[in-house]
This record gives sequence, structure tokens and C-alpha cells, in this order.
Amino acid sequence: MLPAYRTAGEPFAIPQFALTRSDIDTFMDELRGFHTAFRGCFARQEPRDQFFNYMVGQFSPLERKSIEPMALQVEGGKVRAMQRLVSDALWDEEVMLETYHRLLQDEMGEPDGVLIIDETGFAKKGQDSVGVARQYCGSLGKVEHCQVGVFAAYASRQGYALVDKRLFLPEPWFTDAYQARRTKGKMPDEVAWQSKPQLAAAMVQNLYRASVLPFKYIVADCLYGNSPDFWEACAACIGTVAFVATPADTRCWLQPLATTTHTSTYKGEQRTKRIAAAPATAPCTVAALAQAIPATFWYRRTVSEGTKGPITYEFARKRIMLCKEGQPTTAVWLLIKRTLGAHPRYWYYLSNAPMSAPLRLFVWLSGVRWAIEIV
Repeated sequence: MLPAYRTAGEPFAIPQFALTRSDIDTFMDELRGFHTAFRGCFARQEPRDQFFNYMVGQFSPLERKSIEPMALQVEGGKVRAMQRLVSDALWDEEVMLETYHRLLQDEMGEPDGVLIIDETGFAKKGQDSVGVARQYCGSLGKVEHCQVGVFAAYASRQGYALVDKRLFLPEPWFTDAYQARRTKGKMPDEVAWQSKPQLAAAMVQNLYRASVLPFKYIVADCLYGNSPDFWEACAACIGTVAFVATPADTRCWLQPLATTTHTSTYKGEQRTKRIAAAPATAPCTVAALAQAIPATFWYRRTVSEGTKGPITYEFARKRIMLCKEGQPTTAVWLLIKRTLGAHPRYWYYLSNAPMSAPLRLFVWLSGVRWAIEIV
């Protein structure tokens, strides 16, 4: 018999938003109060007012929320004034972002908060939007003409919200063929190409260094889990735990591995440290490792309640040493999740959590990333 219980002792549950009519009766007053917090970010009254009208337009029932229909829909909205807000008006973005983070800290900041990284695409028909290209669009699940953004969300027992974003610019946008588009879109000359994991790494580091919004956990999918830049950014956030998905073909060895002594000289002093020795056996994939785990080492956990009843998976974990170019690199936890039944589907995750981390923490982290899907 596999041990089975509803996940107990998890760090916290993210609340669901169940709005009622009474919750939105005072919405406009709440929105005006929110707008007031950002008054100091604008130097002039007109863009400050149109910023409020723009927010109202975004919450309107309009199907197409571009500038002209929103300006015509909102009381006091002016098409040219709202266009100037988006294209020409100046505001202090750094102060605006810090103000927003402080509001979030007051409402939902927790020391054991979770920072969630993911990307999504926005389908586009035109050619002029900065960064638009044929690329994978997560919202459509296929390659399409779109823009792609990398986002950071925050979740705690108080709720969840988006906290930062970066526009991904495909490499062709930095070629001579796109010079006219860069100029038309007013793309700054100093902007250089960055991968999605590099954009994510910058957001993680900025949020950590700002020390406004506290977080203990960082979760992301395998695009980021495969990136040394992203792992390095997470490792630099002292006191946090990274938990990232990884592909089935990730290669590793089971821990512990034999160690050997490495001696070096630094500033005239001889230093000795223990490092992992090159294993005598070839590394295996995490998928192959999962297939070799006996049935008694799988633990059944109910992770949430779905519309059709409890959602349950089986979990196993192993301590592994990652492989890079045939050599051992980093010791991490491997969590394996699979569906029930004769032909299960598998997912794999890596974490730099300490040796003492309980299984229930990994089970919880494997599901908490989906909060960004409903923000």
C-alpha cells in the first residue's frame, strides 16, 4: 500500500478570490485610492489624470482595449491625451515600481513568500510592435506572430499579484534589417539582446536587492531551470530556496559520490578542499532514474481539490549530482512527480533546498507555481 494523505503541514495555502457584488460596489473609490499612491511619479497633471482613465479603460468590458475605444468609453477620457500618455509622457518608472511593491508588501508581504517566474505571449497582427516576431506563444500553445514577455509574480498566504515584467526581444530585432522598426518603436540604442532566463535573473536580483518585498522561495519552469545564469541569480539570494522544473533528459548521478582532494595555491598560501571525483559509471537521465525507483519509494499526495474531486499524484525524491560535459557539478534535490495509473506521465524538478527539507515542501512547491497562471 502506498501511504496516502492530503498534503498536511504545507507552508501555506494561497487563497482563491471569490468576488461578490458587494466586493466591487466600492471599486472606483478603491481605484482612486490606488491611483493617488502614484501621484508623485508624474510631473504634470494631464498624464496623471489620463493614467487613471487608462486604468479605468483596462477594467472596462470593451473587447478591444486599445487607446481610442478606451478613451471614448471612459468619462473624461480624451483620445489624443491618452495617446500622449502612452507615447510621449514621462514618469518615474523606478519610483512607480517601488511604490507598487510597497503597496504589495503592506497587503500581502510575508517572509516565506514565493517568487514565481514564467513567460507568456501576446498574439499580434501588425509588424511594428517592438519585439514582435514568429515565436512560441504560450497563451496559444504554438508558434505564432506575437510578442513575448517574461513575468515575475508574488504569492503568499494573503494572495498573489504580478510584481515585474520584461519584454523579450528576439535576436533578429538587433540586426540591420530591423533598424527602421527599432527607430519607429523608439527602442533605446543601449538595449542589448538578453535570453529569457537572463531577463528573469535580472528581475530576481533586483527584487532581492531592493529588500521591499520579502520572499523565501523561487519557482520556475524548465526553461529557467536549464540556465546557469538563472541558477546563479537564485544562489546569490542568500536564505532562499530555488525550485525549478527540468527536462527528462537532464543527466546526473545518484549521491553520494566519491570525493578527492584538490590542492591549489592562492596568494602564496596552499589551500586544500574536497571535490567530487569523476564517477566510474556513466551518468543517467532523470527519466531513467525515475523508472528504476521501486514502488515502495513512491508517496501518494493529494495536492488540491479540482472540480471533479481531489487531484492526486505520486512523488519520489533523490539526492543527485548534476552532470555537465561529463563532469559532476552541483548536488541538488531531484523531485519526481507522476500521475496515477498504468501509464503515468512524469514531471521532474531540481532544488537547492537543504538536506533537511521535508518531502511536503517539494510537493507544495511543485504546485504553487501555477498561481501565476491565474494572476
